[in-house]
Amino acid sequence: MTAPSQPPEISLIVNTYMKPRHLSLVLDSIEHQEGIEGRFEVVISDDGSTDNTADLVAKRAAAAPYRLAFTTRPHDGFRLSRVRNDGVRVACGARLLFLDGDCMLPRDHVAIHLERCREGVATGGDCGRLDAQQSEGIDPATLNAENVATLLSRDERTNLRRKLRKWWWYTLIRHSTKPRLVGNNICIHRQDFERVNGFDERFVGWGQEDDDITLRLRAAGVRLETVLDRTCSLHVWHPTDPTATARWRDGANVPYFLRKGRLTRCREGFTKRSPHDLGWQLPEDLPHTATGRALATLLHNATSCGDREPRLRAGGETGRSPEIDVVIRPGTSQFRPRATKGRRRGPECRLLLIEGNAEASKSLQKSADVVRHVSQNVASPQTLVQELSAVLEQIG
Repeated sequence: MTAPSQPPEISLIVNTYMKPRHLSLVLDSIEHQEGIEGRFEVVISDDGSTDNTADLVAKRAAAAPYRLAFTTRPHDGFRLSRVRNDGVRVACGARLLFLDGDCMLPRDHVAIHLERCREGVATGGDCGRLDAQQSEGIDPATLNAENVATLLSRDERTNLRRKLRKWWWYTLIRHSTKPRLVGNNICIHRQDFERVNGFDERFVGWGQEDDDITLRLRAAGVRLETVLDRTCSLHVWHPTDPTATARWRDGANVPYFLRKGRLTRCREGFTKRSPHDLGWQLPEDLPHTATGRALATLLHNATSCGDREPRLRAGGETGRSPEIDVVIRPGTSQFRPRATKGRRRGPECRLLLIEGNAEASKSLQKSADVVRHVSQNVASPQTLVQELSAVLEQIG
């Protein structure tokens, strides 16, 4: 199919890995969507399948009346964040609807997301789970709100109603971290997606990448709305991924997810951000320590390295509020106050660098989000620059 003259209003980004039958059912359900003809495209983002997934998509693309694109790369473990970002890299739509390759859609599903998602508002839903027997005889052409409800068990219907009530309750009380988006059913405006730099690709293995982007979207001022009052997708049964855990808190990604000093624009996301790309708030005593001078060198901040007062970088690429506030010991500088009501948002990450055997008070360490020790006696300033670069790479 030739590319449309205008970009589509919405891109359906479907992640998949080694489940061609499930993917075929999802594509069948997409072909039966109503009210979106000529307004959408589909991108299949594959995590390195070695079965007939690529051939399946190629045959579908040749006959599809819409753009159906495919992207893949060699499999290197469960890397859902990377797969979703890969899909966005080839997508053209103004809105990005992230779907799992094992979840079929009722016929009005995409239209509902398209109606509600806009810049500044992301929409989220969830899936109802079919058992193995139900999954065998499912017909995507018949899916609508009424028969989706009859296909689900009583427990599944109760669970979805409970999730909807919780969403409304968290929204009513203005909870600071909830509700959260569920990765199998998220629609984000492209500008909002790029504002937070997409999914954090440091999440490897099952879980928490959708929790993380939820918190970063909220930090960027994006409002979250649910579509569970009108639609849900249907999860086709398959064995659980071996990296999944029965309890959320047991997931391998939980420690990284719970880190302090989370950056709204992640470092390893849709684009890769070097230390020089970040927004820094540098201490006034930066030139007075070897670590400070190494940091100035690393950030290519030449005016910080002489006898003159250092230049404070307060915005990185775009001139917005600084992302990282730095304090170095030995030194006398202190962290800036956190953002308060009516004031511009302050730094997101407080970074304390302790040089050699220098001391830092317990209160200072407690107020820091990240504490890192760096060497004092090194062979050359360049060695310290390299060591400091490795330290900064750990900031997510």
